[in-house]
Amino acid sequence: MRPTPPRPDVTRVLVLSLLLPLTLLPARAVAVPRAAAADAGWSLAPAGGGRPSFYAEGAPGTVVRDTVSVTNGGGHPVTVSLAADGVLAAFADPRVLVPARSRAEVPFTVRVSGDRTGTITARDAAGRTRSVPLRLRAGVPALSALTVERVAVRADRITYDIVNRGTTTLSPRLAVRADGVLGPVLDRAPRTLPVPLAPGTRTSLAEPWPDRPALDTVDVRLTVTAPDGTRATAGASARFVPWAAVAGCGGAALATAAGVTWAAVRRRRGRPGRKCSAPDTPTAVPGNRIRPLSEAGTTTGAPT
Repeated sequence: MRPTPPRPDVTRVLVLSLLLPLTLLPARAVAVPRAAAADAGWSLAPAGGGRPSFYAEGAPGTVVRDTVSVTNGGGHPVTVSLAADGVLAAFADPRVLVPARSRAEVPFTVRVSGDRTGTITARDAAGRTRSVPLRLRAGVPALSALTVERVAVRADRITYDIVNRGTTTLSPRLAVRADGVLGPVLDRAPRTLPVPLAPGTRTSLAEPWPDRPALDTVDVRLTVTAPDGTRATAGASARFVPWAAVAGCGGAALATAAGVTWAAVRRRRGRPGRKCSAPDTPTAVPGNRIRPLSEAGTTTGAPT
């Protein structure tokens, strides 16, 4: 038996049922099931479904791609304009026409410039807007970096600053060593500092040193070490002199010197001295005559 060919009306229905969805699929648009189009308006949401908002993470300057979906559940086309607020975003189509009962998916890129919160907004010709939150987080690699600065020896303590120049919170360990003229005078094993250091912060601390030398010249060195082994070193020099003792010795020496000088003066005054006499009278030189100045108008004698 030959198979009976389908009737023309049945063939027409099958072809129309296949072509009808294609007429509702412009570029980047897909048909929306009638059940999802119960709301006669339009909506905005992240593509893919199940996400209430956009989220992007990356190193500063990274460009992240995502897609926003505009769903038109009404019976007439709608044109919306897309924009971003609070973030740097660029849309493949900033102005998109969404047919009735269709959904348009618009790719966009956003640049990560730090920890920010913004929105993706769509506005139709009537001024109605829809928006979806977008959060950016600058994910940076964990980096340990620290420095020791402003080391100084003051009285009975050592003062210093620790600066966390990394991206993670640190609890560093501190070791202290001081070398004098004759060898080490201070050597403290590493210990964990009780103050955690947040990234980018500076902390001023002091290391007690009550038994420092009374007379010495020392070189102090501080070493801090992060948990991953990153370390930094800085130091300072100091000279210890017992100024009170020096002042006492100086006073005693001065008093002794003054006593010796006074004794020498007394001895000199008590020694018999030579009597003072009138100046010697000039003696006559043979062949010359000495005359008083009142007797002659000249001051030199002339042979007689």
